[in-house]
Amino acid sequence: MHVDHSEVDRRTLLRAGLGAATVAVVGSELAFPAAAQAAPGTDLDWIISCDEWDARPPKDPLSVSAIPTNKIIVHHMAFPNVTDYSREQAVKLAHDCQDLHMDGNGWSDTGQHFTVSRGGYVLEGRRGSLERLEAGDRQMISAHCPGENGRAIGIENEGTYVTETPPQALTDSLVKLCVAICRQYGLHAHDIFGHWDFRTTECPGAAFYREFPALRRRVYAALGTKLGDVPARRWPDLWRFVNSPSVRVVQHLLTFRGYAVTVSGTFDAATVAAVQDWQARNGIPVDVDATLTTPTWETLAPELDQHAAARRSPRCRRFSPPRGTRSPSPGRTTTPPGRRCRTCRRCTACRATASSARARGARSSAERSARRSSTAEFAAAVRGTPHRRRALAAARRRASTASSPGADQRRVAVGPV
Repeated sequence: MHVDHSEVDRRTLLRAGLGAATVAVVGSELAFPAAAQAAPGTDLDWIISCDEWDARPPKDPLSVSAIPTNKIIVHHMAFPNVTDYSREQAVKLAHDCQDLHMDGNGWSDTGQHFTVSRGGYVLEGRRGSLERLEAGDRQMISAHCPGENGRAIGIENEGTYVTETPPQALTDSLVKLCVAICRQYGLHAHDIFGHWDFRTTECPGAAFYREFPALRRRVYAALGTKLGDVPARRWPDLWRFVNSPSVRVVQHLLTFRGYAVTVSGTFDAATVAAVQDWQARNGIPVDVDATLTTPTWETLAPELDQHAAARRSPRCRRFSPPRGTRSPSPGRTTTPPGRRCRTCRRCTACRATASSARARGARSSAERSARRSSTAEFAAAVRGTPHRRRALAAARRRASTASSPGADQRRVAVGPV
């Protein structure tokens, strides 16, 4: 699990103070429900509560979020991939995680809302999370992902899944838990994200993340969602306190639109200003936190058809230097003529640059040949009498046979004067 040192969600406080809470819009027709979607008497007894696994009491009072829940963020714990799938191991896992978060990170309680063991046991993480899930209206403010702690349910999964995938028992329980959360909070399967969608981290692991499409399909099926009701896109609602690879995508798009922003993955002041300016220019409500709302994404991202070719920006930022030469300095922003970018090697910009370089080279070669020929004639004309007479005679013949030769033609015929 990525260690975060900011427990209280600043967005919750900002939005509560401003009274302008904004939630993510899903697609063009799906919005967050105004009221709770909880089913009365929902059976959640299969979730082991804090009292049942004998959790420590929180060090400080915990708070309930003032804004609606609009997503689920899935993590891996970066713990060993144990082969003990017992309930006892699951309880030990919950204690170890709580001790790490409270004693190591200095948090008030366990950071995430729920924990899933490799044996498939689901346990309550932060105290009060199960009670809020049963109510289905608001969530506990957590500490699993800065910027999303007041509006995203965090699920930690035992193990490390950079190269390995979770066991079937864990995946089955994760699906069951996500279905329950979606039903209680009125969410959808496309509201399931990974930690690295909103934070620069290796969590939830590349191997696990590749399983997310299958995870969402299983949740869709359990919820009875028709494919026709699934929106074409579910944009991540990034904002100024989020640093992640998704922010790099935003910065690439802003650069494409002409803004001078650094592609770093950090939502810096220049990115905030560019997003807000783009919103203002396109008639989109300007968000105080530069939130990437759905209209912002839809206008910022260019429409591509199935025949569109991938390409990098015209000013390629990376290139392969020729063998035996030093690599470019980090601040270099242009690709030397004829060299290919190290990443794609076939991008349109690099191909165009190489083609232009070849054309320029061909023209230069022809010009050099012409100059060498003219210079040789002129040099022969001034050396020795026989050579001079023959060269001058040849030059006069060419000049007389040319049809209305101009000054440039005459100069090329007789050489430099």
